[in-house]
Amino acid sequence: METKIAGLHHITAIAGMAKQNLDFYTKVLGLRLLKKTVNFDDPGTYHFYFGDERGSAGTILTFFPHEGARRGSAGTGMATNIAYAVPEGSFDFWIDRFDKHNVIYNKPSEKFGEKYLTFLDPDGLKLELVIPKNSDNRRPWETDEVKAAVATKGFHGVTLTLQNKEKTAKILTDIFGYSFQEKSGNRYRYTTDAVDTANIIDLVELPNEARGIGGAGTNHHIAFRVKNEEELMEFHDKIAGLGYNITNKIDRNYFYSLYFREPGGVLFEIATDNPGFGIDEPWDKLGSGLLLPPQYEPRRAEIEAALPKVD
Repeated sequence: METKIAGLHHITAIAGMAKQNLDFYTKVLGLRLLKKTVNFDDPGTYHFYFGDERGSAGTILTFFPHEGARRGSAGTGMATNIAYAVPEGSFDFWIDRFDKHNVIYNKPSEKFGEKYLTFLDPDGLKLELVIPKNSDNRRPWETDEVKAAVATKGFHGVTLTLQNKEKTAKILTDIFGYSFQEKSGNRYRYTTDAVDTANIIDLVELPNEARGIGGAGTNHHIAFRVKNEEELMEFHDKIAGLGYNITNKIDRNYFYSLYFREPGGVLFEIATDNPGFGIDEPWDKLGSGLLLPPQYEPRRAEIEAALPKVD
């Protein structure tokens, strides 16, 4: 049986002020801070991971916050909308909460038979809350203010905006095992039956739209999920065999990864479930301290002094 991608693993975006980013996602949106670490390629920049209790694949949103970063511009060749699943009847809670915290949002609307509520984070990153047609039984992380009855359960899906969708769609269907489901205007929905949640990719085709410009408030890449390194390397060989420039396996401490840029311009990652977020902190202490990749541990004092205070 051919290996399929098991939906989304994580999504990574760029932010501005680190404390503002941390406060919004933990205190307003009610996600768990899973890890406070640094960018592997730039240890003077934090890398925050947010998700559910244990950082389950399909719930993990990560950020590179750059103090004073210019605001990016969403456009073609990037992921432009992150959708979270929420319970039926939770929109009133979220609208009240967004009003209380001065969050910009639109009135609820509907697409593909599902109600959704669009909002922006402090850097202008576009997100939405979706009430799925099919029940989502994932157990959410809850806080004192955001209880399970209204909390986000993890990703519902993600939107990619493209000038031409054809080659991107072919990656999804012919390599990743997704299937075309339905169309609404210039929005095309693809899903995988390998998992029941975090399994939707929408392709929006805008032939005359400008290319996106990376910066605060834009998505950096999206990561697709595989079980382990064996499956990861199956995809490596398949993608390389088609002539795409794909990286070798990279150890990201909490998962192993491959990266390649799909034909529409979006940076795709494929990431493993193993080893997970419990390898360097007890489960009840996730996100409680600054964790550094081993190569940067000898520079801890220097790195801590350079990073902005967020506590």
